[in-house]
Amino acid sequence: MIPSIVATQVHNCVSDYLRTTFRPTTPGFEGLLERFIAKPDNIGKGPYVSIGLPFRPGNQSGDFFPEIPLGFTPHLHQERAFARLSPPYYQSTLVATGTGSGKTECFLLPLLEHCRQQASTSSNQGIKAILVYPMNALATDQAKRIAELIHNTPSLNNKVTAGLYIGDKDDSPSPTMGPNKVITDKQVIRDAPPDLLL
Repeated sequence: MIPSIVATQVHNCVSDYLRTTFRPTTPGFEGLLERFIAKPDNIGKGPYVSIGLPFRPGNQSGDFFPEIPLGFTPHLHQERAFARLSPPYYQSTLVATGTGSGKTECFLLPLLEHCRQQASTSSNQGIKAILVYPMNALATDQAKRIAELIHNTPSLNNKVTAGLYIGDKDDSPSPTMGPNKVITDKQVIRDAPPDLLL
């Protein structure tokens, strides 16, 4: 795909659409659309090319969380987040980086490790972390991802729980976790709070 050719094709398609959809029949508007289309910047500007630079690779090798396999080589910003969010000295951390850079893993893996460590003692039952998402759809998507991670990690499966508490009415709320679902039954969440609450 050559960007300049694609940009020309899009420009021509939009011009054709405008010509066929808006045919002025009112006196005084003749030629108005053609004059508008004739000016190059009225329909589109560009093409613009955006180059995504690779994220800086990490410096360390090995597992940050021995009981929770990473399954990937962390980027430098992930390594730094893991170092700041690992026990016993948790530090406030802000991760600002591009889309697809693994921001979720920066906080989720340390949270799961913390929940795993706390799961061995019965006095530490209840919510360890609350994850707030701006949209129900995003929270639901992340809930499935978290459920899969917990289910597929032996050190977490049946030891760490996660629940989703959103305003939407659930037609079939789940009272337990599964391979791709978290607890969604609001009464169960109230009676036996999960380790992670979304």
